[in-house]
Amino acid sequence: MSFSELELKRIDRTVGELCRRISPPEHADQLRFEYEIKGHTVTIWEVRPPWDGVGKETRMGVARFRFFRSRGVWILYWMRRDLKWQRYEPASSTPDLAVLVAIVETDEYGAFFG
Repeated sequence: MSFSELELKRIDRTVGELCRRISPPEHADQLRFEYEIKGHTVTIWEVRPPWDGVGKETRMGVARFRFFRSRGVWILYWMRRDLKWQRYEPASSTPDLAVLVAIVETDEYGAFFG
């Protein structure tokens, strides 16, 4: 079962708000942050225009939140330099997505925004 309408609104209020806050409109043509929902996974992407002006945009993973409905908890992942998602060990699982979004925004160890 996918997310309900209420859950989608909560995701937009937390993850979407973070993406909008860190993507200043004056730089949207050079750098922006977007989120994408697939199944029970919410991913934040850093999106940049093609480096040579042609082709597709470049998308780099910033953070991933995965919801485990059976346990009712969210788990946070970060993208390693080998482009594989790894569980972010400093954060434990939590039923409150906003807690994990705050960890991403703070980025204490430089795992998400470098």
